[in-house]
Amino acid sequence: MAQKEPRLNWREGNRIELLHNGGEFFPALCEAIDQAQRQVHLETYIFNLDRTGLLVLDSLSRACARGVKVRVVIDGFGSQEHAADIARKLTEMGAQYRIYRPEPAGLRAARFNLRRLRRLHRKLTVVDGAIAFVGGINVLDDYVDVPDDGQGPKPRFDFAVRLQGPIAADAARAQRALWLRMAWRRRDDWAAFYRRLTHITEWFKARRKEPAPSFEPGRRAALLLRDNIRFRQTIENVYLSTMGRADSDILIANAYFFPGRRLRKGLQEAAQRGVKVRLLLQGRSEYPMQYRACRYMYCKLLDDGIEIYEYMASYLHAKVAVVDRCAMVGSSNLDPFSLLLAREANVFVHDAQFADELKAAIESEMHGSAERVTEEQLQGRSWLGRWVDAFAYFMLRAGVALTGKSSEY
Repeated sequence: MAQKEPRLNWREGNRIELLHNGGEFFPALCEAIDQAQRQVHLETYIFNLDRTGLLVLDSLSRACARGVKVRVVIDGFGSQEHAADIARKLTEMGAQYRIYRPEPAGLRAARFNLRRLRRLHRKLTVVDGAIAFVGGINVLDDYVDVPDDGQGPKPRFDFAVRLQGPIAADAARAQRALWLRMAWRRRDDWAAFYRRLTHITEWFKARRKEPAPSFEPGRRAALLLRDNIRFRQTIENVYLSTMGRADSDILIANAYFFPGRRLRKGLQEAAQRGVKVRLLLQGRSEYPMQYRACRYMYCKLLDDGIEIYEYMASYLHAKVAVVDRCAMVGSSNLDPFSLLLAREANVFVHDAQFADELKAAIESEMHGSAERVTEEQLQGRSWLGRWVDAFAYFMLRAGVALTGKSSEY
């Protein structure tokens, strides 16, 4: 399937560090916040007030005490349980915060509205405009609510990247754009807006910064965004164009795998060309409906020559891929929620060494913590299990139709 590559803002000379699970991500994040001198801007879907969430808040509080400007954006649904407490804590420390599409209260909460499905799902932090973190890891402890088989819980399997170089400036611009867009929706802050308007010249001068440094040797990468305005299908199209050029290997680890027609066809055609296509998917269901709907597609995927592995050690939360010499790390699942509705952020890296590093990390988990799905296993399922899988699949397809975007999927 020949796919024209989307026009991307490639950036050369970046430092890109792969961070495996929260055990590597949160120490790196808190260290960067503790060293911030001017500004910290954090966006996340889930902000949980567990041990890890409180550690992040402590770092943000210390930054505020040093005079650093701190901005936090949380999603109104993903962080609903703790939104009020988080807002109070941020206000007390002197940080600015905004809640993306707060969930309605009272009787309005029972009213179905498609706009409530449009969430801020990206996990993006920028420190001093120079260091950025992008990935699939929420502000949530790795061990909260994970399964335990009696031998001790295992952490969620996930990734993020630490970025320095020109691509960090792209992440900062994306955050500023969303922050300003959310400001227009506020009706209680017009006085502050007019004050800023009267000093518009100074405002623009303050934002004229020196170009981000390039590193040598550096890595080539592009920041991929998905929203409901300019970048509706950017992430999906990059997947398609990259798979269409693949000549040896496609390895995808994705938590919620429910791809549309184009992606399924892209995987099928790659396998038919002789490309080795492997999927690492959930084996422990965090959300049964999505898990069951995904399993309904297994027979067709195996018939297409695609290898499927289920991650059994804990919950799989990764949204990563390696296609030959390219790698993808970010927040976007391959499902309708991410590809049709949510705001997402991925980093697409064109660097063989980085791709090999990510591939090795995924394969290590596949060999030690996953089980390969076979035709014999699928044939051995009970009729009830098959019926539940089919029901979940068609319910999700019906949900896509309700969005009014089924033609895009």
